[in-house]
Amino acid sequence: MFIIRKNLHCFSNGKKFPVWFCVVMILLVSLSCQNQSAGNLSSPPGYDLTQPSVVKLPGYLDEISGIAYYPNDKSLFAINDEKGWLFKIQLMGSLAIQKWKYAKGADFEDLVLYDSTFYVLQSAGSIISFHFISSDSVIAKTYPSGLPGKNEFEILYLDSASNKLMMLCKDCERDDANSLSAFAFDITTHKFSQQPSYVIDVRKIETIMKQKKVKFKPSAAAINPQTGQLYIISSVNKLIVVGDKDGNPESVFRINPKLYKQPEGLTFTPEGHLLISNESADIGAANVLLFKYNKAQ
Repeated sequence: MFIIRKNLHCFSNGKKFPVWFCVVMILLVSLSCQNQSAGNLSSPPGYDLTQPSVVKLPGYLDEISGIAYYPNDKSLFAINDEKGWLFKIQLMGSLAIQKWKYAKGADFEDLVLYDSTFYVLQSAGSIISFHFISSDSVIAKTYPSGLPGKNEFEILYLDSASNKLMMLCKDCERDDANSLSAFAFDITTHKFSQQPSYVIDVRKIETIMKQKKVKFKPSAAAINPQTGQLYIISSVNKLIVVGDKDGNPESVFRINPKLYKQPEGLTFTPEGHLLISNESADIGAANVLLFKYNKAQ
C-alpha cells in the first residue's frame, strides 16, 4: 500500500518514494487488475462472447425465457415465464413482434420448434406441445412427465440425431450437489424416459475451472449444429459449459455479468450463429444477444 504525505512524497513498506513514482505504480497495479479480470473472460472457438449485436425488447418481454430460431424468415420465437404467450420477433430491420395465446398458467421455462410443432417446458417437467390450426389460433396438449419426487427444470433442447427432446434438471430430487440428470421426451411416442439419459458430473466442471464447490444451475442449452457440441449456460454464476451430447463437460467459459444480466434462453441458427436472451432482471430492458459464428477462428 502507498501512503501519500503532504510533502509530495509517499511511503510503501516504510520506504520513501517521490509522489510521481507512487502514482505510476498505482496506475500499473490498476491496469494489471483490469487485465486479470478481462483475462478471466474467454470464448469458444468461432465466437467472441464479448461483442454481440444487441436487440432490446419491449417491457412485456421482460420475463423472456425460452427462444427458438425460425430460419424461414430469420426471426425468433420466444415465450415468457409468467404468461402462456408465444411471440415472434423479427430480428432484421424494424423490431416487429406478433403474439399468440397457447396456454394458461405460469412457469414456462423453455421452447423448442420442430417440424412446425412447438414444445414448451414447464418448471415441474410437463411439456406442452402445440401447432397452428389457422393463422391466429393454435391447438395444444400437455404431457406430464410422471417423474417421481420434487423436480425443477429450466432447459429443453432438441437432439435431432435421436429425435428426442432433452430436459436438463436445475434442481431434481434424485440429484445431489455434484450431479444434474437429463431426461428424454420421445417426439414420436410422446413418452418420457423414467431413467436419466445422462448425468452431468459437476466435479468435472470444477476440475476444468480448477475451483472447488462450483454452483452450477443451468438455465438454457442447445446443440451447436456446426460442431455437434452441447452448449449450456448457467445464469447463477455466469458460465457457459461446452461438452459432448452425453453431457460430458469439455471446456468452461466465464461470461461478463454486465452483458449477461440474466440469461434464460439459448439457441443456434443453422449456420452456427448463437443467440442468447436475457431477462430484464430489473436492470433496463430484456434483450437478445447475437454472436456471429466464424469457423476460421
